[in-house]
Amino acid sequence: MQVPRWLGVDILLRFIPGWLIAVWFLPLGGQLQAQAIGSAKKPNVLFILVDDQSPWDLKFYNPASKLDAPVLERLARDGMVLDGAYHMGSFSGAVCTPSRHMIMSGRTLWHLPISPKVQERGLCPAELEKQTMAAVFNRAGYITMRTCKQGNSYEKANEQFTVRKDATKRGGTPQTGSPWHAERVLEFLEARQLSAKDPQAEPQPFLIYFGFSHPHDERDGTPELLAKYGAVNHTDRSVLPPVHPDQPPLPENYLPEHPFPHGHPKLRDEVDVSGVWERRDARTIRNELGREFACSESIDQQIGRVLEKLRSMGELDNTYIVYTSDHGIAIGRHGLQGKQNLYEHTWRVPMIVKGPGIAAGTRAQGNVYLLDVLATLCDLAGIAPPESNEGISFKPVLMGQHDSIRDVMYGVYNGGTKPGIRCVKKGDWKLIEWDVLDGKVRKTQLFNLSENPLEYLQEHHHQDVIDLTGAKPLGHQVNLADDPRYRDKLTEMRELLLGEMVRLDDPWRLSNQK
Repeated sequence: MQVPRWLGVDILLRFIPGWLIAVWFLPLGGQLQAQAIGSAKKPNVLFILVDDQSPWDLKFYNPASKLDAPVLERLARDGMVLDGAYHMGSFSGAVCTPSRHMIMSGRTLWHLPISPKVQERGLCPAELEKQTMAAVFNRAGYITMRTCKQGNSYEKANEQFTVRKDATKRGGTPQTGSPWHAERVLEFLEARQLSAKDPQAEPQPFLIYFGFSHPHDERDGTPELLAKYGAVNHTDRSVLPPVHPDQPPLPENYLPEHPFPHGHPKLRDEVDVSGVWERRDARTIRNELGREFACSESIDQQIGRVLEKLRSMGELDNTYIVYTSDHGIAIGRHGLQGKQNLYEHTWRVPMIVKGPGIAAGTRAQGNVYLLDVLATLCDLAGIAPPESNEGISFKPVLMGQHDSIRDVMYGVYNGGTKPGIRCVKKGDWKLIEWDVLDGKVRKTQLFNLSENPLEYLQEHHHQDVIDLTGAKPLGHQVNLADDPRYRDKLTEMRELLLGEMVRLDDPWRLSNQK
């Protein structure tokens, strides 16, 4: 069902019957709200998804970050922060596309309708869109609303939302940037609030998918926020961007180049982003981080507007709020620019959850994938998940009953040369295998994340890098794959990786696997 173009309130109330307004925007207000609270009132859902954000950008993951995000920091204090939230991976250079399919459907990476050879292998049910987020919540009596970027997502699932206002907005003005998405949500909430005046209306819970187009490039921030972070929307390829003392410092695990080819040459995020191009020098990266922070702070402001509206409507305390990103991003870390890798800054995603029953100021490991979101939202709302769902509800983690929902995490990137990159994590240990460029690059990395959380490599110990970042890694903070003391651990992790690849129907094998 697609709602017509948003109308003025007077016109809406004058020409559309009250019962129809109730179907679209059923209210919680006045006497009806009090009656609803007295009965079994379904919780609302506000799912917030940003585009390309590393957890390390945010102070509740990285206290040294210069990003000001007071709304998100307050949300973290009022809810639970998950330290182990991940996207499973991608078989496409557009990493967001499979990620958003997994969010909508609760399916694992190789079981999506767009997965390689999925139909021939019989690994995805037909008409999956009817079992995706909006469709499931529609059938449960929710009104569903969506605003987000266009493209690189799951279009058939997007079409299931009752109200849909999608457009790609990566500019630096209210009309071309993140405020546009917030305005669409505020219009929806205002219409819902005004419909409460209809005495025939009945309460109806909502699910809002509040998506942003930023901080994905082009990272064109507003003039005032760019100035705050000392950044410019650099467009002249012939010169470096200007230096400014207010620019964010280089990431601690910055490198001027990755130690070996990453396996996806000529990829847009790596060579063709305006303002960056092929450059990984300190001036370029600091300016680009400033642009990213300007976009991220604008997002924080827009979320604050929506939360304030929910508070004024009396809806906030009965709303589960999830904040996350479709994946992380490098922007200079490990000498990379994009999202086509499996280091923690890119494989991990930020995640905060706030709502009824979730203790304020709590943290948990979680070990969740984005594909677990559908099962979790269903569980929180008292809705049976669809049979097609493969995710695990992490409600027990949110309610403080468990610290995590799984022991092993598996990651993929093979959008470039095959078989690509794979990783596996268990406890503190993480293995990354690179098998790219037709076998020309085969590298193994083994990290103990409790001792080396930033996944420092030997190159981070070079004095010229230390001079740039001011970060001096400890002697043991290196790739341990070639250290004979960890030979047994390496064997164990390789066996674990192969087991996950088999279990999850990964159609490729690495050169060192049977």
